[in-house]
Order: sequence, then C-alpha cells, then structure tokens
Amino acid sequence: MLLAGTLSLKADSYAYLTFETADGKRVSVALTSLTLNLSDSELTAGTQVFALSNLTKMYFSVSDETATGIASLPAEVAGESDESAQYYDLRGQRVSRDQMRSGIYIMKTKNKTAKIFVK
Repeated sequence: MLLAGTLSLKADSYAYLTFETADGKRVSVALTSLTLNLSDSELTAGTQVFALSNLTKMYFSVSDETATGIASLPAEVAGESDESAQYYDLRGQRVSRDQMRSGIYIMKTKNKTAKIFVK
C-alpha cells in the first residue's frame, strides 16, 4: 500500500510532532523538514523509528515533550557539601548517606532540590 499526501500547518502554530508509546514514553520530532515513512511494521519520523504495534498516540505540539528521565545534577547542587544535604527515599523517608543503596533519591540542600541516582 502506498501512502502519499501533503500536510499543511500554520508555521507559527506547532513546532513538533510528538509520539507516545505503549510504555508512556514521549518523543518529539521538530517539524522543520520532517519526513515520514511508513512500512508494514514501522513508522520513521526524521531519525526516530517507531514500531507501529508500540505506538499509541501522535499529536502536534508547540514544545518538545520528549521525556528525558532524570537529568544530570546541576553544578551548583553537585558542588554543595554533603553535610548540608538531606536525602529522602521515594516514600519520603529521610535516609543517611550510609543507608542509601542503589536507586533513586531526593537530595535537598539549602538552595536546590534534585533527584539523584545511586549506582
């Protein structure tokens, strides 16, 4: 089956085409020079490839909605001393650095709060 067509949008209306997969992840692809290719089992949007069986939703958006997960610790937080930081597990229980095992924690300092990942 051959799919061909043209899609016209106001240039200032939307900047991204956002795809959502069955696991809830979102990936936004800029509309600038966007090409879409459809095969029997995959949709290619720019450099992103999606299995059709895993694709649940696609929509136009004004901002990049790509889910990025946990970002790197900001330099101003990373530079603060360990003595000034308080750590909490995801249940909200305060933990000491000695109690921290592999996982995700919340680090709160005087100036910032950030999610951290302990390996």
